[in-house]
Amino acid sequence: MKYYIYAIGAIFCWASLPAATGSGLSGLNTDELMFFSFTSAAIFLYLQDVLLHRSFKLNFPGFKASLLGIWGIFFYHFVYFQALKRAPLAEGAILATTWSFWIVVFSCILQFKKLKISIVTTALIGMFGAALVIASGKNLSFDSMYLHGYMLALLCGLIWASFSVALGKVKIKKEPMTVFTLYAAILSAIFYFSSAPHNLPSAGSLAAAIYLGCIPLGLSFFLWNRAVTGGNLVVIGYLSYLTPPLAVMLVALIHHENVSNQVIAGMAVIIGASIGGRLSLPSSRR
Repeated sequence: MKYYIYAIGAIFCWASLPAATGSGLSGLNTDELMFFSFTSAAIFLYLQDVLLHRSFKLNFPGFKASLLGIWGIFFYHFVYFQALKRAPLAEGAILATTWSFWIVVFSCILQFKKLKISIVTTALIGMFGAALVIASGKNLSFDSMYLHGYMLALLCGLIWASFSVALGKVKIKKEPMTVFTLYAAILSAIFYFSSAPHNLPSAGSLAAAIYLGCIPLGLSFFLWNRAVTGGNLVVIGYLSYLTPPLAVMLVALIHHENVSNQVIAGMAVIIGASIGGRLSLPSSRR
């Protein structure tokens, strides 16, 4: 049960981003956003490690595990930000959330050595619920002029899903997220300084980037690693569909906005799919 609490904690971290930062991140380009957020994330996770383990030592994983970390932490976010630059926000976000679906599919294949139709069906229903939430109040149109952005958004889903599933299977002695994030911070710094000069960001944009680094990146990485290395990834995949509706709910709560019926319907679809998907698992796998 604790692994699913870790997963829900990571999901709440991701969902808090729109409510906490508002439009603050819009003042940063991709290089600036990556540099300031990953630097903040690396510092946050390192200090957390020092407090938890009473040690200043960094535990570097092996070469293959390091490549996995660069793939999942740095490359995913780089592609994600590039996708949202090249595609409308709602359409790009819907396509990027396919990582929840792919986690369920990949995990199903690994656990059962085949695709179970009941699990795939409920995963698709959950994705439909997430799309309902993201599309609420918007006129969606998948225009071919944004095809590049759409393809990058779909790639995001595959990157994060493959990273999450592999993280649960690769044997790494110490929690690797601090070092993985340090790799991302170093690579982001290379991109940032190679594209200099940059203007100093506003206080609001810098604060938004630091929040992104500490909570939706730093703390969520720590919690997600604990979730996927111990919990049932099929169930965790279903839970991750809750990210969009929780984000909308937090925005509404903090900024005193109304929640549309479409969002409520989408959340009901996601919860129903999650329950149905979990019940479709053999009792020994739940």
